[in-house]
Amino acid sequence: MKISPKVREFLCLTAHPEGCKKNVENQITYVKKHSEVKNGPKKVLIIGASTGYGLASRINAAFGCGAATIGVMFERQAAGKRTATAGWYNTAAFEHAAANEDLYAKTVNGDAFSKEVKDQVIDLIKKDLGKVDAVIYSLAAPRRTAEDGTVYQSVLKTTGEDFTNKNLNLKDNTIGEKTIEAATEEEVEATVKVMGGEDWKAWIRALTDADAIEEDAVTFAYSYIGPELTYPIYFEGTIGAAKKHLHKTAGEISEEFKENGISAYISVNKGLVTQASSAIPIVPLYMAVLYSVMKEKGLHEGCIEQITRLFGEKAVFGQAETDGQGLIRLDDWELKPEVQAEVERRWEKINTENVREYADIEGYWEDFYQMFGFHMDGVDYEKDLDPSVNIPSIPDAE
Repeated sequence: MKISPKVREFLCLTAHPEGCKKNVENQITYVKKHSEVKNGPKKVLIIGASTGYGLASRINAAFGCGAATIGVMFERQAAGKRTATAGWYNTAAFEHAAANEDLYAKTVNGDAFSKEVKDQVIDLIKKDLGKVDAVIYSLAAPRRTAEDGTVYQSVLKTTGEDFTNKNLNLKDNTIGEKTIEAATEEEVEATVKVMGGEDWKAWIRALTDADAIEEDAVTFAYSYIGPELTYPIYFEGTIGAAKKHLHKTAGEISEEFKENGISAYISVNKGLVTQASSAIPIVPLYMAVLYSVMKEKGLHEGCIEQITRLFGEKAVFGQAETDGQGLIRLDDWELKPEVQAEVERRWEKINTENVREYADIEGYWEDFYQMFGFHMDGVDYEKDLDPSVNIPSIPDAE
């Protein structure tokens, strides 16, 4: 069948296997050319490994450090005429590429919050690798089922009071206004349960209890703070509350497991088009303006460039370069005063008539479609394809 994008608001309901493969291959090529990791990890667990920063981390670990990798994902394989998710195709492409270079790569598909998946991963580590020396936590999920059966749902809301600002209507690229409601205390707490650091710490505790993590291992999670412009919806919103909890958890992990020599960090990354960020009101317009400004200044990076810089320049596996709060700042270029001053100038002036003058709408949508394997150079989108693709380490993939 011929596979085309089917977009509904901030979601693409289809994914292209050849396009996703090409995307992964491009990222591998970039890492091989630009990686400068010294004393990198050799046995890495990536929790949330199939898209975005998690996928870029797995590619850097494998093809930049020569590491064996175990990835955890929650993706759907193809069924009939329904395509698999982009993360499924990405993982298939990654595993095939790793096998071609004799790199160990296995993937567990399931709910990373669950005890069952933690046990399955630990069994795999003990059997194949003995212990891991790095754990990367890159989970983005809308809900979490706790071990007692309680289901927590995250929300994208402000805290304190409602917030109104300019917004990009993704249906027709027009500029309007969006009001985001203030969350209740219960909604804030639920969002922290889903997107905070509790599960990250649970993973480290489970690995330590099972003697499946090396002494002096490094673990880190990804976060975003952003500029003051987006504070009401992000840093001071429900997501921000969860991220602050995540930041606090890094210190708790380092303290609780200091006898094991485990170091925990937060990498605060640049704003990018991801499946998660596309869902946040107001943020897509900010991203489109930011893209335009950073590209003009020669500062724009995607996921793979960011994580390659994290592994190399920011020395996350050595003497990590952190700020006064112990955070690794990969958003340093985004928050340059001259970048934000220009973003704010454009934000004040932007409207439907001049949106393409002040914002990189094409770049935003290019990144969006490429997340799902579309708009990739060198891919024949007119070709009939079987949407079923095998992941080598998952024997019942089809």
